[in-house]
Amino acid sequence: MKTTDTIKVFTIAGLLTGMLIMNGCKQQAAPGGPSAAKPAPEAGVVVVNTEPVTLTMELSGRISPQMVAEVRPQVGGIILKRLFTEGGDVKAGEVLYQIDPATYQAAFNSAKAALAKAEANGYTLRQKTERYKQLVAISAVSRQEYDDATAALKQAEADIETGKAAVETARINLAYTRITAPIAGRIGRSSITPGALVTANQTTALATIQQLDSVYVDVTQSSADLLRLKRNLASGELKNNAPSQAKVNLRLEDGSAYPQEGMLKFSEVTVDQSTGSVTLRAQFPNPNQLLLPGMFVRCLVQEGVREQVMLVPQRGVTRDPAGNAVALVVGENEVVERRILKTERAVGDAWMVTDGLKTGERVIVEGLQRIRPGATVKVVPFDAKAAAPGNQPAAKQP
Repeated sequence: MKTTDTIKVFTIAGLLTGMLIMNGCKQQAAPGGPSAAKPAPEAGVVVVNTEPVTLTMELSGRISPQMVAEVRPQVGGIILKRLFTEGGDVKAGEVLYQIDPATYQAAFNSAKAALAKAEANGYTLRQKTERYKQLVAISAVSRQEYDDATAALKQAEADIETGKAAVETARINLAYTRITAPIAGRIGRSSITPGALVTANQTTALATIQQLDSVYVDVTQSSADLLRLKRNLASGELKNNAPSQAKVNLRLEDGSAYPQEGMLKFSEVTVDQSTGSVTLRAQFPNPNQLLLPGMFVRCLVQEGVREQVMLVPQRGVTRDPAGNAVALVVGENEVVERRILKTERAVGDAWMVTDGLKTGERVIVEGLQRIRPGATVKVVPFDAKAAAPGNQPAAKQP
């Protein structure tokens, strides 16, 4: 056979072989080819229902002591001693400072002596008046002399009363040289030291005592929120048996929760014109004195209970370009529908929905990135515990 014919035969055989191989590959690829139907994406859903919910509002505030007293001298003099430990607890009536009592003791002794003199003079005039009263009856003395003796006695009695008042004043001033605690509580630092000169009713306090066994928390609430709360209570939408005794919880500056529960005591009757807010005061027990005056805290105040509330997890609600709250719902035949919601407020990690959903509908909260309205999905229950950040599996090290 010629060389040219041989080449033609091999070429034709190669083409036939290639065609057979390509045909076999197509047959093998057909079952998994692009024309095969893709499985429906999974959608984690929650079934929404109505339930009673205790609504709270979070407000910022400051700690203030239940009682506070600034210690000031009521007489002037030199401080001889300081009789307390700074930062310690003191009792009501406990002596805190001792002022030099020498001049006040002398004034007290002088007042007592003046009173004794007045009483002695009064005794003499009283006896004289008694004698004149008998003598004037027999005309042994004139009526004028008896009247003069009676007037002198009354003046002596007035001098005695003046002397008694002077003695009491001197006694009080002498007692004021011992500066005592007006209330029981924890005392702060001393602003003066022994040897310092103090004056009566000076503007600078010597020390400050605060009662911390129970403290107040003053928070501010906007007047608009207060009006809304009262309107909801009046309409029956919110139920609160004792609005003035609402329970209050605290969060400290580091974000930790305060273990003791407080009670709302009262609401201010005047709106602050500069801020448009009203001050609320709550009282908290403070047995360990963890709460200190001036500390910043966050208060969770219970507004009341709303009976029929629909809550939707926040992870299942997005916002469209117009700012509307939007959720994807699994409808009939497992087809995804888009719903525009009306939300009122956040309750924990959920939105309180007032319109756009019905009881028993299934809201998609997981797998939203792979799902579009109109698509058919495979519904699976959403496991909130497994989706929590602390329960996610650790990433493998490369």
